[in-house]
Amino acid sequence: MWVVPESEIAGLMTPEAAFEAVEAVFAAMARGDARNFPVVREAIGHEDALYGFKGGFDGAGMTLGLKAGGYWPNNQKRGLINHQSTVFLFDPDTGRVSAAVGGNLLTALRTAAASAVSSKYLAPQGARVLGMIGAGHQSAFQMRAAVRFGQFEKVIGWNPNPEMLSRLADTAAELGLPFEAVDLPQLGTEADVIISITSAFEPLLLDEHVTGPTHIAAMGTDTRGKQELDPALVARARLFTDEVAQSVSIGEFQHVAAQKTVSANDITALGHVILGNHPGRGDAEVTIFDGTGVGLQDLAVASAVVKLAKQQGKAIQIEI
Repeated sequence: MWVVPESEIAGLMTPEAAFEAVEAVFAAMARGDARNFPVVREAIGHEDALYGFKGGFDGAGMTLGLKAGGYWPNNQKRGLINHQSTVFLFDPDTGRVSAAVGGNLLTALRTAAASAVSSKYLAPQGARVLGMIGAGHQSAFQMRAAVRFGQFEKVIGWNPNPEMLSRLADTAAELGLPFEAVDLPQLGTEADVIISITSAFEPLLLDEHVTGPTHIAAMGTDTRGKQELDPALVARARLFTDEVAQSVSIGEFQHVAAQKTVSANDITALGHVILGNHPGRGDAEVTIFDGTGVGLQDLAVASAVVKLAKQQGKAIQIEI
């Protein structure tokens, strides 16, 4: 078995490689070559933590495995980030474990890549203003990926705790872009692309906030009960996701599905847009991508990292 420690990931996986891997996985899912397994994600009753498993099999890339981990909201007191995970890969021919890969940075990179892929295919033409809702650890990765693969000239942002907005300001400065802290109505009016990445359990971005051609990447909802968007906003938008079944059960669209204002048939897997089977944005004023985070994304980036680590002599081989 090969082991790639968390400490080696930053020197191996680039945003470009993550983008390509995630885009390819979306396409493979739409072709029917890859499928995710049902997600297990539960509160463990200790440290307010959520823990679970995401896995799947990609027959095109011959990648089989799972990611184990979750969200520990009190980790700051231990000097750790809240999201903790490890990816395990298995030989699809024999079932033997083939690799264990640190999953923290990979999760951040693949999540950011997913929203960037959605913007590539769904953002309104000439999008120049990026709106950020949320200023947690993941927000910096989201902004960097959006700017790397877009043509943004300005970043505006809002966070429930304003004192955390310095992360957004610092990241925008690093990217050479002006940043402005705004309220949600202004953000919804001015932003061409909005990335929402919070742990909210009630709507933050309301229907009346969003005016004009807009693409929204809702990236924070991955558990039953979480919610970032007003159901009325969702109901009037053209809807896309990584995986429809996951979106209506644990993603942002779970709420409109429960209210029966939207059905699974109203939601399109982004892979169909990538393959050219769906026109994507079309004449829609608002598009929403519900990034629930699928296991196949984790497996794709982990598989790429293992190959690079072996080539560069950074993978450790052990017997089990």
